[in-house]
Amino acid sequence: MADNAKPSASLFTFEPYQEKEGEDYMNEAQLNHFEAILKNWKAQLMHEVDRTVHHMQDDAANFPDPNDRATQESEFSLELRTRDRERRLIKKIDEALKEIESGDYGYCESCGIDIGIRRLEARPTATLCIDCKTLDEIREKQMG
Repeated sequence: MADNAKPSASLFTFEPYQEKEGEDYMNEAQLNHFEAILKNWKAQLMHEVDRTVHHMQDDAANFPDPNDRATQESEFSLELRTRDRERRLIKKIDEALKEIESGDYGYCESCGIDIGIRRLEARPTATLCIDCKTLDEIREKQMG
């Protein structure tokens, strides 16, 4: 993978939220913190989409050598699969941003308890608390 194709790690350069004693869970400051993380992440992903489109337009060539053509098609295919995963991630980010607006962000969609600041910083699109996610994964393994 070329250097310019590496995903940006700047999503993880945010300052961890410093909880204050007695502070309510998912107060305005916390919601603003996560909204900024999600919007920054989405912007980075959208930048990658734009970069891919320009890369494919600029680098598309009709190579006479079948091996060169196959290599280019393979690279484009890999890049498109990556962008498809990122497209699904953008959808999850948009859903998380809607949850922030509705006041549901940060709470487990299964049991309703707090997901937790640190878990959300590690996975801002998380919708399940760690216990429900663990149970979900166990069920998945059992069902094959």
